Amino acid sequence: RSLTMKTCSILFILACGLAVSEAAPKKLNQPPSGFHALFNGKDFTNWRLDPLDGGHWKIIDGVIDYDAQSEAPDRNNKNLWTSEEYGDFELLIDWRIKRTTGLYDMPIVLPDGSEKLDEDGKMIKIPTANADSGIFLRGASKSQINIWCWPIGSGEVYGYRRDKKMSPEVRAGVTPKEKADKPVGEWNTFIITMKGDRLTVVLNGKTVIENARLPGIPATGRLALQHHGGMKDGVYSPASSLMQFRNIFIRELQ
Repeated sequence: RSLTMKTCSILFILACGLAVSEAAPKKLNQPPSGFHALFNGKDFTNWRLDPLDGGHWKIIDGVIDYDAQSEAPDRNNKNLWTSEEYGDFELLIDWRIKRTTGLYDMPIVLPDGSEKLDEDGKMIKIPTANADSGIFLRGASKSQINIWCWPIGSGEVYGYRRDKKMSPEVRAGVTPKEKADKPVGEWNTFIITMKGDRLTVVLNGKTVIENARLPGIPATGRLALQHHGGMKDGVYSPASSLMQFRNIFIRELQ
């Protein structure tokens, strides 16, 4: 009986140790096998930061932090761009919205990518707390993976969904299948896979975009973390990119 109790105690201790080990966070900014770290947690190696940014893109405790106030004169350079171009790849990235910046009139996006209209044919808009950023793929703002607070959820490709020249199949394909975002202030994880003109986006373990076609997307191009909104007269616009990013890893696909 004494031996049995001793054995049970050992098993209990081992089980607790295993639970603690599994619950422990992964080492910050250390890439998994087969991936390359785009962000080393210390500086902007692998990134192009406009010299006139004014310190608004910065690094705090191993995290890229942005306050939506870049002073770069070229709007495109307010974004934080990678130094290298990428074609087919798998990208892992953690992101979080620090806080919302006001109410924004949001449409109700339907599964086919269109926006819900009222009985008079006018778009229905609901004022909702919002923040807004995203990830540009292959150097193009049109192929931006959105990060925001819309009911549709993050992961959609706004530039393609709203392009009425695109086929219904394309517009529906870039519309998230569900909202998988965590609450504002919590960390989220994207797994973004780009092969040819096909895109798959997994958000927090849920596939929100699956093998969607992006006609006309460039074959290669740089990635960018998006600037959006900003401050005027001491007040943030209601869709500003108060964002943080970490654990940015890429694996090029052959």
